[in-house]
Amino acid sequence: MLKAQSIKRKFGDLSILKGVDIDVAKGEIVSIVGASGAGKSTLLHIIGTLDKADEGSVEIDGIAINQLNARTLSRFRNKNIGFIFQFHHLLPEFTALENICIPAFIAKTSKNEAEKRAMELLAILGLADRAHHKPAALSGGEQQRVAVARALINKPALILADEPSGNLDSANAKELHQLFFSLRDQFNHTFIIVTHNDELAEMSDRKITMKDGYIFS
Repeated sequence: MLKAQSIKRKFGDLSILKGVDIDVAKGEIVSIVGASGAGKSTLLHIIGTLDKADEGSVEIDGIAINQLNARTLSRFRNKNIGFIFQFHHLLPEFTALENICIPAFIAKTSKNEAEKRAMELLAILGLADRAHHKPAALSGGEQQRVAVARALINKPALILADEPSGNLDSANAKELHQLFFSLRDQFNHTFIIVTHNDELAEMSDRKITMKDGYIFS
């Protein structure tokens, strides 16, 4: 599903990734752990096409993403990759339903179809009665579940999560972790999760440790 080879990335004279290889199978949940500064988020951003490697290649579903031009890459990202971050990044002036629909609208999905899909996701996530609430009226756990729904709206094959439970209390974090596995079982999504949460890392199908820009499986 995902194949990244010999990924290197420098910022100025600082070498962040020093030759990283990673393979992830379809439907697999992989956690990446390691100390701050190990290169975890940089690797995730390169896999997610938010950043470019200085050297190396990334393939998602057989597509060499580093060979795509900017416009094609943007369309590919919108359709095939969902992102969940530590902070939900919901737009405060929009309702939960409207926030979830934004990636679908970017993909030129009709309003009726996008809202139907968004309501289905809200129901799955136990938030159907919160569809028309703005973020300020939602709890932290609810806001993060809305962000999960937004990541899923275009039915991406790959979900990338960067410290998704880092801003949640232990109860909401545990609920979010269980949600990832439930979604994988329902939709066969592939998850790559950067986390400092030991419980989530141990629940995953596979835990990868990064240190000083290298992977130690």
